Amino acid sequence: MTETVEVDNLVVGAGVVGLAIGAELARRGRSIYVIEAGRNFGCGISSRNSEVIHSGIYYPAGSLKHLLCVEGRRRLYAYCDSRGVAHRKSGKLVVSTNDLETEGLAALARRAEQNDIAHVEFLDGPAARRMEPALRAVSALHVKETGIVDSHGLMLSLLGEIEDGGGALLLNHRLSSGRLAEGGRYDLTVETPSGTLAIRTRTFILAAGPWANALVARFEGMAALDTPPLFLAKGSYFALSRPSVFTHLIYPMPVRGGLGTHLTLTLDGQARFGPDVEWLASNDPEQVDFAVDPARAESFYASVRRYWPDLPDGALIPDYAGVRPKLSGPDAPAADFLLSGPHEHGFPGFVALYGLESPGLTSALAIGARVADHLKAQGA
Repeated sequence: MTETVEVDNLVVGAGVVGLAIGAELARRGRSIYVIEAGRNFGCGISSRNSEVIHSGIYYPAGSLKHLLCVEGRRRLYAYCDSRGVAHRKSGKLVVSTNDLETEGLAALARRAEQNDIAHVEFLDGPAARRMEPALRAVSALHVKETGIVDSHGLMLSLLGEIEDGGGALLLNHRLSSGRLAEGGRYDLTVETPSGTLAIRTRTFILAAGPWANALVARFEGMAALDTPPLFLAKGSYFALSRPSVFTHLIYPMPVRGGLGTHLTLTLDGQARFGPDVEWLASNDPEQVDFAVDPARAESFYASVRRYWPDLPDGALIPDYAGVRPKLSGPDAPAADFLLSGPHEHGFPGFVALYGLESPGLTSALAIGARVADHLKAQGA
């Protein structure tokens, strides 16, 4: 027999964005339930990233990635300070290694100014090397607002807010289908370890990362939804097997599909490199192999030695991999985030989020506020 429950507000997906939405709604006095197909929160792409707090310099002015990254960064630093979440505003250097890249770096500096990113300084090579003596650089941008955060600690804090507000996280609850019911409610069929659960909810927020596109396609009565295409890009990381000689994050110039094979630091100072960009033939996130191919180290050595020529042989060891849900393919310009709410699709109380790759972690708190505002504006 199928058990049936009725709730007011439901978030599907307990990654950092889903938890941030739930926490924001809880702060506004709403009763929130979050369902997650995995065995724990953040076990999808939220646990497979660089844990970088981005400044917002890379994104077209006025885009959602720009606006939500800047707002999210400001919110995130304040949140970490107030909630005791481990983080550090480490700053980063974006490096050019030849004159052509320096032209691109100058364009990136202009974009930072257009995007109103404070504390960005253009450095010549000697100035950059005074900051990081091991660096090879013709010039660099010192982006002082960039940082790193304990993403697990952040998600744990957000979950605490949901539970403090009377809500709950339900793990091993996999959404299998749904339909728009009478009265603007949503009937969801959820598979659980103990059987099938029917959930009727007044508001429904889909924050399921790369699974969002396929889940929307399973909904009856919502054929009018224009689900965007999905492209998956795997990104592998390699760890440095010895202490880091760098104290800042080091980024090369961006490449198609990503920000280049950069050096990031953990909160305890360990260095890792990545992600690279490996476009996958399938857009099914269930088919992603997250194993890191040791043979990819060859390209990592070549990329990293452009800005760190003294990287020793044998210093890189396979670490982990993630996957980025993109809304544009390898031969197209990078697509923006897509937050599809009632204004876009006409379904009351429903918000679907697509393409939340980087800077999704940085933007999470701002996305939570934006989704809550969407629902409030619709009276949902």
